[in-house]
Amino acid sequence: MRACVTGGAGFIGSHLVERLVADGWDVCVLDDLSSGHRERVEGLGGVDLHVGDVRDAAATGAAVAGCDVVFHLAALASVQRSVEFPHEVIDVNLGGTLQMLEASRAAGIKRFILASSSSIYGDTPTLPKVESMPLTPRSPYAASKAGAEALVSAFERTWGLEGVILRFFNVYGPRQSHTSRYAGAIPIFTSACLEGRPCVLDGDGGQTRDLTYVTDLVDAVVRAATVAEAADGEPFNIGAGQRRRLRDVLGIIERVCGQKLNLTSGPSRIGDVRDSEADATRAREILGWAPVIELEEGLRRTAAALRSRDPQVGSSG
Repeated sequence: MRACVTGGAGFIGSHLVERLVADGWDVCVLDDLSSGHRERVEGLGGVDLHVGDVRDAAATGAAVAGCDVVFHLAALASVQRSVEFPHEVIDVNLGGTLQMLEASRAAGIKRFILASSSSIYGDTPTLPKVESMPLTPRSPYAASKAGAEALVSAFERTWGLEGVILRFFNVYGPRQSHTSRYAGAIPIFTSACLEGRPCVLDGDGGQTRDLTYVTDLVDAVVRAATVAEAADGEPFNIGAGQRRRLRDVLGIIERVCGQKLNLTSGPSRIGDVRDSEADATRAREILGWAPVIELEEGLRRTAAALRSRDPQVGSSG
């Protein structure tokens, strides 16, 4: 089997590429390297790296040629970025998905896996989130993912391209950026704790997230490509199914890092969802998937990866 992984040099994408190679797949990575790193995939056997944009017809056509499955992970993945630059985020996330679908249809791809987001549920009070709930996106990023889902469904109904939609909840783990201004909470707070520098807590810390370790998530993604029943036209929530209060998560980070966080308070961010929790029953029943990495162990691995990447980080811990 041969797969095309868009965004394959990024955080989640590089973990997926490693897993596919370990499972015996041939892999083509399409990545513009705007946030990915070529060294994550260049040393892996059986991987071809194509540096290009998912909106470019020539680049996408070359990347999917000869492939059986497309894993479309490439996106501008920040709510805050989408609030600041809505045109750019919509163009990449929606336009890029359309171009990848067009290239996949032309190449006779068997199955198209879309990385969507739990943000599309919005801030409705009902928890946990079930796939049948109405979509109420609160940010341009969330709207771009809802639109991408609609495109995948339309291509399946119109041309028969098998589509599988995976709604990722909050993913964390090694290789997640802690330096970008759009970095996620886990790498921001973990790196700050290791370095002993101050960091800002947006809001009151009572907001909750459903946190999934990256290799657990990758297992669900691979299953979505290989389980026949996955292509039934219905989306899958991919989340641990446990709602964690941010302040409690920060306490675990302090424990695994061996020192206290230096926190200051800031306002809540525009477009952020207050509470998030996945009902992953469909993924469990159809994909046979369940996460295995407990939160404290996942945070311990994340902290260890940050230490090893930068010897100056956590030298006092």
